[in-house]
Amino acid sequence: MTDAEKISEIRRLAKERGAVILAHNYQRAEVQDAADCTGDSLELARKATEIEADVIVFCGVYFMAETAAILNPAKTVLIPDPTAGCPMADMITGAQLRELKARHPGAKAVCYVNSTAEVKAECDLCVTSGNAERVMQTFAPDEEIIFVPDQHLGSHIAGLLGRRYILWPGYCPTHAALTVKAIQDARAAHPGAPVLVHPECAKDIRDAADARLSTGGMCRFARESAAPEIIVGTEVGILHRLQQESPGKKFYPVSDRLVCPNMKKTTLENLLESLREMKTRVTVDADIARRAKRAIDAMLALG
Repeated sequence: MTDAEKISEIRRLAKERGAVILAHNYQRAEVQDAADCTGDSLELARKATEIEADVIVFCGVYFMAETAAILNPAKTVLIPDPTAGCPMADMITGAQLRELKARHPGAKAVCYVNSTAEVKAECDLCVTSGNAERVMQTFAPDEEIIFVPDQHLGSHIAGLLGRRYILWPGYCPTHAALTVKAIQDARAAHPGAPVLVHPECAKDIRDAADARLSTGGMCRFARESAAPEIIVGTEVGILHRLQQESPGKKFYPVSDRLVCPNMKKTTLENLLESLREMKTRVTVDADIARRAKRAIDAMLALG
């Protein structure tokens, strides 16, 4: 079967199963083309609350499918490849967060959405890179804040708001591959093109860029900017969406090395198999789901 034939069969099966397919911006281009909705973590979290279909097939990494299952306890949530994990999410456990909270009694615990359900269950609030600055402004100036697991996103928001957070030393290995020299080389190759990076990058990378944005923010920047060429410093999968939404512009990756191997585990073949065999179902322990949902709902309520 060609990719076009596989996508046609995926859509036929999705209709037959009463399923909607969600895909993260970092997925393979052909998987994004097969999806009903693409987006970043915040966009997909919001979408998951609006879905009327009985089945959600989540093309992303496991914590994302967990979040969809938490928000839709009565629905069937499938992930085409259950081994698609997130190294940063695995850098902290619920037990480790409980120990950290015990050392800081009274502190509010906030987690980046790139965390496991058991970590979300230990938190007061969840954030994404797209809404973290706005959401974190809701805390009183004198409140002590624990921020997990992404130290770079936490330090970025703390700097913007003039705060100090208790940070967990987690990071995204894909974004850690980005270097200042790579940004300098990209600028030399494409003079005048603005450089976009994520706030999940280390401070020297953030300082070397022109804008620090979520993937959704990068898409808005591309649509609204007058720049005909843009240099993108994040996982290369986003270039497909950027090019689709702004076909008259040119997009260049800072580095071809910015590839998340877990995001690329989803293929048209295992997406098709997931729909054919209704596998693999993602479930979350009821107590963990109930407590994690409070943190996610608190985020969504703040916009």
